[in-house]
Amino acid sequence: MHFLSPKIEFPDVSEASAEGLLAVGGDLSTERILHAYANGIFPWFEDEEPLLWWSPDPRFVLFPEDLKVSKSMRKILKKEVFTVTENKDFKAVIENCAKAKRQGQQGTWITNDMVTSYIKLHELGFAKSVEVWLNNDLVGGLYGIDLGNKMFCGESMFATVSNASKVGFITMIQNSDYKIIDCQLHTNHLESLGGKHITRSEFFKYL
Repeated sequence: MHFLSPKIEFPDVSEASAEGLLAVGGDLSTERILHAYANGIFPWFEDEEPLLWWSPDPRFVLFPEDLKVSKSMRKILKKEVFTVTENKDFKAVIENCAKAKRQGQQGTWITNDMVTSYIKLHELGFAKSVEVWLNNDLVGGLYGIDLGNKMFCGESMFATVSNASKVGFITMIQNSDYKIIDCQLHTNHLESLGGKHITRSEFFKYL
C-alpha cells in the first residue's frame, strides 16, 4: 500500500491492487485532484476513512456512439417535460448527490471536504454540472470533471423524480462533443445506457 506524501505525485497505476486501490492519504487540493484525473486516478472514500485513490482495471466507460436510449425514454425526451441546463447551480447538484440514498450504502463518499474541493474546481472551470428542472424545481442532475480533453469524468448523479437523471445524462451526451464518458465503476443503471468495461491501457489512450 502506497502512502502519499505532501508532494503532488502518485505511484504508477500498475501498482494498484486488484480492486483498483492505488494510494492512501494526501489531500484534496486543487493541484492534487487535477493531477490525479489527468493520470486516470480518482478519489473515493467515506467519512471516517482516510483519503483513498483509485485506478481500476478494467475501467467502466461509455462511448457516446454506444449510448442506448430506450423507446420510452425517447418519448419522455420528445415531450420536453424537463428543462436541462449546464452549470446553473453546481452547489445544489453536488449537495443533492451527497444526500441521495443509494442501495447498499450506509453513508456517502461525497464528504463535506469533497463538496468544498469540487465547488472550487467548478469555480476554476474544471468541474461541470448538469441540472434537470421540473416546473422550476431542481429534480435531478449530475456533476463531474472536464479537463478539456474531450473526456467527461462522471462523479455522481441524483434524481428526486423518476427518469430525471437519465434525461440529464442523455441530453448532456447528445449536446456535447465528448469522445468518452468515464463512469469509473460499473452500475446497472449506466450499463443499461450503453456503458461497458475497457482495459486501463485502452482508457489511458483518451487522457
